[in-house]
Amino acid sequence: MNLENIHNVYFIGVGGIGMSALARYFRFIQMNVAGYDKTKTPLTQELSAIGVDIHYSDDISLILDMYKNPNNTLVVYTPAVPNNHTEYQYFINNGFDIKKRSEVLGLITKDTFCFAVAGTHGKTTTSGILAHLLKETGTPLTAFLGGISEDFNSNFLLEGTEYSVVEADEYDRSFLRLSPNVACITSMDADHLDIYGDDKNIKKSFMDFVGCIKPGGKLFVKSGLPLQGITYGIEDDSDYCIKNLKIEHGTYIFDLGTPDTVVTGVRFNKPGRHNLLNGLVAFAMAVQAGSPPYRLAKALETFKGVQRRFSYRIKRDDFVFIDDYAHHPTEINAVFDAVSEMHADKSTLAVFQPHLFSRTKDFADDFAKSLSNFDSILLLDIYPAREEPLPGITSDWLLKKIDNQNKKVIAKSKLVSEIKKQNPQVLITMGAGDIGLEISKIKEEFTYAN
Repeated sequence: MNLENIHNVYFIGVGGIGMSALARYFRFIQMNVAGYDKTKTPLTQELSAIGVDIHYSDDISLILDMYKNPNNTLVVYTPAVPNNHTEYQYFINNGFDIKKRSEVLGLITKDTFCFAVAGTHGKTTTSGILAHLLKETGTPLTAFLGGISEDFNSNFLLEGTEYSVVEADEYDRSFLRLSPNVACITSMDADHLDIYGDDKNIKKSFMDFVGCIKPGGKLFVKSGLPLQGITYGIEDDSDYCIKNLKIEHGTYIFDLGTPDTVVTGVRFNKPGRHNLLNGLVAFAMAVQAGSPPYRLAKALETFKGVQRRFSYRIKRDDFVFIDDYAHHPTEINAVFDAVSEMHADKSTLAVFQPHLFSRTKDFADDFAKSLSNFDSILLLDIYPAREEPLPGITSDWLLKKIDNQNKKVIAKSKLVSEIKKQNPQVLITMGAGDIGLEISKIKEEFTYAN
């Protein structure tokens, strides 16, 4: 496909976080953009405000005529779209150039100096930090993020086209469409077993991704992963390493060792050792763009965060409300560790919305163990996303596995009243489904509470 021949881009699933970033890109370069999504959200409303024509019914008649010419229209779809989707079938059967989001991302970035962030956890935060560091040091970049950066209030940044920052998503083996110059792998835990079947296959896919790096490119890997590359870690002998770590007033302060130098007194404000590692590898990757380490260190201190990645929604002495995208046991453990480190000896209430029936089934015992660490647990119903229900796999089934007496399944409509009843010192909401839509309700209720 030659993008120069394309005038119109149509998205099936335009409201997805990755899809909407691509839609913003094509609008920015003055293409006509339209799409379908099943639900109106703040993201789709923002797209509509910049001229993206969106409808919310799977109906061919709602597609504008200009997007029905296969000679000048590119159709982009997300793997979450079912095969029997009417619009999807229309484009398939009428000779359109129809591509997955990952294919288009690969085409856009193949002629840039591409930074790709891979791993089962940490992609969005790491790529958000990397984009922030490069922007702050004057690097001409385009960034496609899987979350809303609090630094530039978007999942898309266009400061130039020489460099690009992308998330290398392992779902559906999407990251094999990329050809990065510099890549990192933050983690290789078992996930997406509906795609891979077992842990062995997902690890093989990461090995295949390493093979996509351009000749002469560089790979950064978290210390301890079974891969050859430039290592990074905390208080170890990694190539890039955090040393002399301490916490003052909720801020990490440390020395940062590189193969060439040591930067002292670096400050980073996002809680959690996992976020420290994300910041470290983003720093290491940004060095490859020629940015001076001391300037990158100053930029690390000003990173605000990514929405729903250990985001403080309320932070008072008597009440703390943290929201996080955690939807895997390892991520829940990381949230618990960060809360324990930053808010020791305070009572915790975790609200968790399981994401996908298959993931809940595959990791039920691990979810139960992770959630049991909190003082009290509330489970919402499983968010199905692209899946049909699995017999017997429910939040009530998961609840029985949790080794904690303070637990219950609750409807969203009763969530705020239950939180008020329990009166925790630290409230944590977690999940990758629509739990994010409850955050503003909770925040409004507790912002002025005594």
